[in-house]
Amino acid sequence: MNQFTRRVLFFLFFLSGFCSLAYQVIWTRMAFASFGIITPVLSVVLSVFMLGLAVGSWAGGRFIAPLVEKTGLSAVVFYAGAEFLIGLGAFAVPRLFALGEHFLLTSGETDSFRYLSLSALVLAFSILPWCLFMGATFPLMMAYVRERDCKNTASFSFLYLANVLGAMSGTLLTAVVLVELLGFRHTLWVAAAGNFTIVAIGGWLGWKQRGFMTDVLTEAEPSTGSGNPSLPANARGRLIKWILFSTGFVAMAMEVVWTRAFTPVLKTQVYSFALIVFTYLGATFFGSWRYRRDLRRNRLHSTGKLISALAITSLLPVLANNPHFFGADYWTAPINVISVIILLGSICPFCALLGYLTPSLIDEYAAGEPAVAGKAYAVNVLGCILGPLFACYVLLPQLSERYALILLGLPFFIFWFFFFKSQLPGQRWGWGLAIGVALVWSSFCAEDFEGMLFKTEKHTTVRRDYTGSVISFREGWRRSLLVNGIGMTILTPITKFMVHLPLAFHQGKPESVLVVCFGMGTTYRSALSWDIDTTTVELVPSVVKAFGFYHADAAQVLNNPNGHVVIDDGRRYLKRTAKKFDVIVIDPPPPVEAAGSSLLYSTEFYTLVKQHLKPGGIVQVWFPGGEPVMGQAVIRSTQESFPYVRGFSSIAGSGIHLLASMDPIKVPTPEQLTACMPAAAKKDLLEWSLSQDLPGYLGLVVVREIPLKNVLNLNPKIEITDDHPFNEYFLLRRLGLSWR
Repeated sequence: MNQFTRRVLFFLFFLSGFCSLAYQVIWTRMAFASFGIITPVLSVVLSVFMLGLAVGSWAGGRFIAPLVEKTGLSAVVFYAGAEFLIGLGAFAVPRLFALGEHFLLTSGETDSFRYLSLSALVLAFSILPWCLFMGATFPLMMAYVRERDCKNTASFSFLYLANVLGAMSGTLLTAVVLVELLGFRHTLWVAAAGNFTIVAIGGWLGWKQRGFMTDVLTEAEPSTGSGNPSLPANARGRLIKWILFSTGFVAMAMEVVWTRAFTPVLKTQVYSFALIVFTYLGATFFGSWRYRRDLRRNRLHSTGKLISALAITSLLPVLANNPHFFGADYWTAPINVISVIILLGSICPFCALLGYLTPSLIDEYAAGEPAVAGKAYAVNVLGCILGPLFACYVLLPQLSERYALILLGLPFFIFWFFFFKSQLPGQRWGWGLAIGVALVWSSFCAEDFEGMLFKTEKHTTVRRDYTGSVISFREGWRRSLLVNGIGMTILTPITKFMVHLPLAFHQGKPESVLVVCFGMGTTYRSALSWDIDTTTVELVPSVVKAFGFYHADAAQVLNNPNGHVVIDDGRRYLKRTAKKFDVIVIDPPPPVEAAGSSLLYSTEFYTLVKQHLKPGGIVQVWFPGGEPVMGQAVIRSTQESFPYVRGFSSIAGSGIHLLASMDPIKVPTPEQLTACMPAAAKKDLLEWSLSQDLPGYLGLVVVREIPLKNVLNLNPKIEITDDHPFNEYFLLRRLGLSWR
């Protein structure tokens, strides 16, 4: 195979990896919008994606030889066909998501478990076919390489290198550039254009290959590998498959834990995940490149040495995620570049070693045979399927991120013993000492943020579940709530005004209220003081369990017969319920840039909200402040959705209460508002006020109405939609590089 053809194949697999990760990033985010921002949705998307890769890889390797023999076509033609079908997924998946939503809505009001089960089936049906074809691309292209060069036994690592580089680029460019500039729909079109480019080039290669087919695929015998002379070939093969499964399992599980552990320091959800994946793939690419270089020089590192190094480097993130590097109030401090470099740098050695080890083991095991390589790669991807599920549902609900990472590193310590005898005596004890020191130091000497809080804060409580870690700490007015390391709210009268203001503004006697996001429970508690039917929706079960840490009467409030606490995603709850409300209070979770906020600020969400408002109903939308243009986007999205919108500055002087309705909203005087409030509601609103003058207290907000027309940005594109989450993707805008 000449150099030009090698470069073409490298480009094809680079582009294939780019498109695949673009799809994964966007489909995951679109699934959140359609089925809820909950961990099971993320887990289903990742697992189905990996399942498709595994089954597709196995099937591609199993059936490509008979297909080539039967049709007489080159394997690259089937590769081009697979890429064509993947490209169709860019247009089909959004429509399948929409059809799935409609199907779920027609099923009527259901409990959360049934809705989750049905939505998982919809997700699998929507994305699995396209992922199958993604997985098939490796063995299909390997078969073409086999046609051109039957002596090539390292084709997997060559394609793997290109694919990882493309995936790395696709992750970063999609999250940082394409979505912000083009939105989700048009970014999918860009990815589809990449697939169709591959189709054109692949078709050209197939046309050139006509009449020049070899029978290598049908004659080659599968390789079992025998790279370790100390083991029989079949034993070596079994060990390789166990290592491949374990590396996939551990790597993907650790990625979940890293995301949870690093987000408080990396701050924004979108960019923190993108940076972690980009770093992971970048280091993997470097490791694969080193493997290819060492392969050419015939100076490969032994598997035992690589396993030993993995055992040590798997613990580096435990040591790097140290509160002394970031400061005690890391959750409120601005992003620190040095801290980011330290954290991301800590995962690089581990990922680079995996990038070296994985293709080297598959090359050794398959020896260029597509069917065998497909099986080996499927084993690796099978581990990738199970790893995130294990981390989400088993590890993190029980352990802190620190001990979860230590536990996930244990398989490498076990594998180290398998290669103990194959190493020189000096290497055995040198690696053993280093591994032992790393394990002991991580287990007993290293410190994490939870440990620091238990040492420095007298009152600290940690609760965990499948959605996150919830930490409650400090005393009095300083009491704080952290969810996955992100500060959620504080004890403030603002959260009381969120519900008292719209209920008092409501024309007539309100009978029901919905509070989206529980937080410390202040808003829910205040709503119940009106003695009306009150529903609150909270995504994280442990947040509700922490209610008593912030309010002494929590047990009494939770036992109120008028109250209903629903554990669910707020947007998903509205999709599956038929109830309507007089007032809906929306308090999006911080930071403002999070996906959870953009999906509660979007015009599509407001369309859903309007379906659950009674005549004369009022929606209260809280914007805490921040970048001025972001506030303008929130205001425009609200005004585009409701004909009547009013805005009021909060009691604390920062943040805006937006009141929106399908009917005119009259602004009563503070005295009129006071007169319509029940006695218990008046008492609740004044609970944290230094003054007992309720009209004067209400007047601090009511008289500070904001003329929304004067602050609205003239650019109509400055709004938040599901396709263009303006608040969530902001980096180019803040760097002055966006044209929007």
